[in-house]
Amino acid sequence: MQRLDDARRTPPADDAPGWRDTPLPDAVDGRPGGTPPGAYWYRARFDGPPAGETTGSGGWALYLPYLYDGGQVWLNGAQVGEIAESVGRRRVRWERPHLLRLPPSLLRSDAPNQLEIRAAVSSARAVHRFPRIQVGPAQTLLPIHDQRLFWVRTTPQVTAFVCALTAGFVLVIWWRRRSEVLYGLFGVAAALWGLRTLTFVIETLPEGAWLLWRALYLAATGGFIAVLALFAMRLAGVDWPWARRGLLAYGLIGPACVLISPASEPLVNRVWSAGLIPIGLVAIALAIRTVSLQRRLSSVVLPAAMLLAVAAGVHDYFISWSTQARPPLWPGWFEQRIFLLHHAANLLLLAMGSLLTARFIHAMDALEDLNRTLESRVADRERRIAADFERLARLQRHSAATEERQAIMREIHDGLGSRLFTSLSRVERGDMDDAQMAEVLRACIADMRIALDALAPEDGDFRTALGNFLFRWQGQLEELHFQPSWRIEVPEAEVPVLRSPQAMLQLLRIAQEALTNVVKHARPGHVRVALRQTDGALLLEVEDEGPRLRVPAAHRADCTALASGRGIDNMRARARQLGGTLDVRNGEAGTQVRLHLPARPLATDLRPSA
Repeated sequence: MQRLDDARRTPPADDAPGWRDTPLPDAVDGRPGGTPPGAYWYRARFDGPPAGETTGSGGWALYLPYLYDGGQVWLNGAQVGEIAESVGRRRVRWERPHLLRLPPSLLRSDAPNQLEIRAAVSSARAVHRFPRIQVGPAQTLLPIHDQRLFWVRTTPQVTAFVCALTAGFVLVIWWRRRSEVLYGLFGVAAALWGLRTLTFVIETLPEGAWLLWRALYLAATGGFIAVLALFAMRLAGVDWPWARRGLLAYGLIGPACVLISPASEPLVNRVWSAGLIPIGLVAIALAIRTVSLQRRLSSVVLPAAMLLAVAAGVHDYFISWSTQARPPLWPGWFEQRIFLLHHAANLLLLAMGSLLTARFIHAMDALEDLNRTLESRVADRERRIAADFERLARLQRHSAATEERQAIMREIHDGLGSRLFTSLSRVERGDMDDAQMAEVLRACIADMRIALDALAPEDGDFRTALGNFLFRWQGQLEELHFQPSWRIEVPEAEVPVLRSPQAMLQLLRIAQEALTNVVKHARPGHVRVALRQTDGALLLEVEDEGPRLRVPAAHRADCTALASGRGIDNMRARARQLGGTLDVRNGEAGTQVRLHLPARPLATDLRPSA
């Protein structure tokens, strides 16, 4: 084609000075020479479709792979299309391809057609480019247009949407678990790359927001590379505070320069962006170090993806800043100007997400293994605890049996044994006659019966022991002309204090001593014995009808004597062992012995009194 530096909005004359031939694609370095011209005009001639082919085949079209700053298309002196330019308060940056239909009425089949294109020029661009264009049947050009549109327009839209969702999800995980720094870095990287990818999506902005948008674009680009390096550092177990501060500072230098001096954007894009490539290489080195430390196949994925992303970044940098429209190396590919970094970055984010997913699965597997191990250990511990409890129960049963035996031994030693030993001494000295000896033997038998009733292992419940006790005393009291009355009001569910054999024995001995005192000191009459539960306590009451009489020894021979020979003091001692109190009231109307016991036994020593 031919090119003319002219900003006018209508095609220049064919004989206007300055037209010169230029191969396509065209690249013009806009930095030398001062202010850019504002627009370039390109023109060429082409043969139209044969006669009769313009209808029924979809017509002809013009395909422009890119026209970044917009422009106009003229055919045979008539405007057939316009791509919006940056004018007034509007700034444009077209990344998409353009397919413009050529009106069949303007196409000539019998003579060459003249195509003229006005390519607007943005002062922010250091290199102004014009693509290799194609003119032909629309059906032939449409698939080419759609394919490029997918890669340069649709894919970035999908990328921005997926990055936003991924960043939101991962950052919520990191917010709830701040210790998972890798998740936070991955979420920030996804958010930054999604923001950076919007440059292929947002093509028109108000003039006032354009500068801020370019600064955000640069910040997102530098921030993504910096976060990638931090991710590699964290994964490799390296902590360099100076590196973190340096990455943060470098990531802010480029955007700050653009905000301070908008004219510096081309220089920032050329120099500052090039400095991001060494940072990417350092991140690759750290990722390779991680591979050497972990020696797992999955860890190779990240450095491979990083290497691919850095290579794509170098590729894009060369495409952006090379003034050779058709470089010697792969000229057909480079003239297409398809940027690869945002595709390689997608693979890199996928690799980072896959790595974190693998780490999460590994952590879950380890947790399940730990749970199984803990369950096994807990089961073993439960079995050991159960065995320990069983041994403890056996020891308790053995200890209880031992205590019962010791209690019986003390009972025999302190009660019956002591009585027999004392009586034997008196007999040997000749201090006892036959009647006294018989009385002592009866008392010993009575003590033995009470102990047997209370401590019997098979049927030694309180009701049985109490029944036997009442049966024996009923006969003895009636023989001595006493009229006993019994009032027993104990619930069917026994009071807890009466479930201990020793407590039962102490209670019966108190009742025995109280009745013995009645027989020894009271005149024949009514004897009232009451055992009842009231207000959470157990009450035992023994009442006689005074005044006190001295019963002849011959009539008292069938009754038991005092268990310890100390009367009331002995009963009070037994009451204290049970955790209760004993109250004795004497009067002309008789004597009342009243025992008050708590319903539940206290932690007291239930040894028999001496």
